[in-house]
Amino acid sequence: MTQPYSIRHFINGSVVFFYTAFGHAILTICLIFRYATSKGYWTDPYVQYFVRSVGERKAPEINRGYYARVQGMNHLLDAFLRKTKCDCQIVNLGAGLDTTFWRLKDENLMPRKYFEVDFPMIAARKIHNIKTKPPLSKPLIETHSTDSLLLDGHSLDSDRYCIIGADLRDIPGLDDKLKKFHLNPELPTLFLSECVLVYMTPDQSSKLVNWASVTFHTAMFVNYEQVNMLDRFGQVMIENLQRRQCNLAGVEVCQSLETQKERFLKTGWENADALDMMTVYSVIPQDDVARIERLEFLDEKELLQQLLQHYSICWATKDKLKLGLSQVAF
Repeated sequence: MTQPYSIRHFINGSVVFFYTAFGHAILTICLIFRYATSKGYWTDPYVQYFVRSVGERKAPEINRGYYARVQGMNHLLDAFLRKTKCDCQIVNLGAGLDTTFWRLKDENLMPRKYFEVDFPMIAARKIHNIKTKPPLSKPLIETHSTDSLLLDGHSLDSDRYCIIGADLRDIPGLDDKLKKFHLNPELPTLFLSECVLVYMTPDQSSKLVNWASVTFHTAMFVNYEQVNMLDRFGQVMIENLQRRQCNLAGVEVCQSLETQKERFLKTGWENADALDMMTVYSVIPQDDVARIERLEFLDEKELLQQLLQHYSICWATKDKLKLGLSQVAF
């Protein structure tokens, strides 16, 4: 999912980042996502309303890596919804311009409520897009019980969807804002994060996942980010990012699949598992993998393998309601 660095962190004029004083980079526009969908790797009719231009050609290994990421995250998300029969809520941490809410609406897989959290400037950008693009706003209105949405510059709230501008490192502030918009600690809750925790220090990310564990008695946390960063390829990824003033403050947790799992097991989660993306790529439906591999010729197969081996999905569960969440897997 990288070139030798993550798609989320890929900077070549096609991706724009905002940097905070803490060096925590937040993706605001991802033309790579737009390009991959335009080539047919997967279908997303909504990304065009956030990123208009397809942009320049992206390398096939980037597109395949991003495809594996999307398929892997969606697999675990959909499995959680099936286990809970959609009687649940989802919290997307560092959501950026993600379109998952609209996909779930189209597929009749809606949770009770879908929350997104990102820095206020990112939330404001997304709110502007929703307000000005009827294909984005219509699904919100269709699932809302009144004629008007609760809206200000950095938050938007409806019956089934909410955007909140907040700093994930400020746990009390995050907790207060989510409670204000009716996040229910008694409901089964799915947390999603993609290349977000790695920008926080290990202490900051541990406090965040601990808050999730303590606050919600039945929950699942799915985290996508780097792994195996101690080898030479991982060091090259880090060096490339550092040259772009992009600091991976939490890379210490990305040493191995075991260190990824330990972050959760040490903070109150009952079960944790993790796979590198090479393994995920080999276990997602292979008929569809064969389809996307016909889309573009790939002459850098070794590079693709290296990229996939340096990203992972880690998921952790706790299950007071005994819904079988520990059985969710690939």
